[in-house]
Amino acid sequence: MPRIGDTNRFKEIERNIEIIGADLVSLHGFTQVPNFILTNKDLSVGAKLYYAMLLKYAREKDHCFPGQDTLAKDTGSGERSLRRYQEELEKAGFLEVTQRGLGKTNYYKLDLRVERKGKLRG
Repeated sequence: MPRIGDTNRFKEIERNIEIIGADLVSLHGFTQVPNFILTNKDLSVGAKLYYAMLLKYAREKDHCFPGQDTLAKDTGSGERSLRRYQEELEKAGFLEVTQRGLGKTNYYKLDLRVERKGKLRG
């Protein structure tokens, strides 16, 4: 059985995205965001970016404790906007945040499951 990439049909498909200048950083420096987050109509673009940044931090070191300063700088958002994005994600059940104390960073728990309490998300 031929591989999909070896069939004529695959070769006939017109490409509409070209990647230029791929190097070790760009080849290994991506964060995968679940499609159910990207396509969720109830989340703002900012909330989706906030979720993606938390995934990025967590996957770099298997844990993350980013402060609001770091999140604000990396997302290009203000701290007030970040709080709003965080609230969106918490209300939707995709994020749980625990404050660890004054002057300490929060503890973030991301929910990567598509289903929650018998309901399909997204």
